[in-house]
Amino acid sequence: MSLYTTSQPSTINKFMGIPTFVLASASTARRRLLKNVGIEPLVSVSNFDESLIQLTDPGELVKTLALRKAETVAYQFKSSLIMGCDSVLAINGEIHGKPANSEEAIARWNIMQGNFGDLYTGHALIDLAQNRTLVKCQVTRVYFAKMTEKSIKAYVATGEPLNCAGCFALEGHGSLFVEKIDGCHSNVIGLSLPLLRHMLAELGYDVTDFWN
Repeated sequence: MSLYTTSQPSTINKFMGIPTFVLASASTARRRLLKNVGIEPLVSVSNFDESLIQLTDPGELVKTLALRKAETVAYQFKSSLIMGCDSVLAINGEIHGKPANSEEAIARWNIMQGNFGDLYTGHALIDLAQNRTLVKCQVTRVYFAKMTEKSIKAYVATGEPLNCAGCFALEGHGSLFVEKIDGCHSNVIGLSLPLLRHMLAELGYDVTDFWN
């Protein structure tokens, strides 16, 4: 499932240099995804207060948060490409971000186990050189395994769920408790690489332009 459209790419970049790729996120998972495909981003953490945005539609929420994070750091740079991201998990119509504590994580997993949820990730790209901004969302459905109370408590005790939107990490211990996914795999980790490729093309870049 996806919430993005494509358009004809710009040609302006034929006459311009490739901008510095800036990731406005403290997420090591997002940085690792980029590094794994040859993009070494400059990291500038936004520290944007997410509680300032109160929206009930998960797609609009993550797009707005992704844009605000990118905007928060953009003033520090010139002729750079700023990327902001944000993820939430929606289960039974309810939006979930990072759990506040272990008790909340255990309660969340009691809802998640044997169920499915939709992982929404907002992606914002601010191209300062072209004065253009793109904001899009990718959605992936995640099916969770049935779990015992012992497994839930043991997983939460690792501390991993407390650092993740949706209370699990697909690239970590949490992968043991995911039965299957429907959609983009990397989106569940925090950044849809196919969507990033489409967005870069819409701005007139080839993703390989950013390889080191």
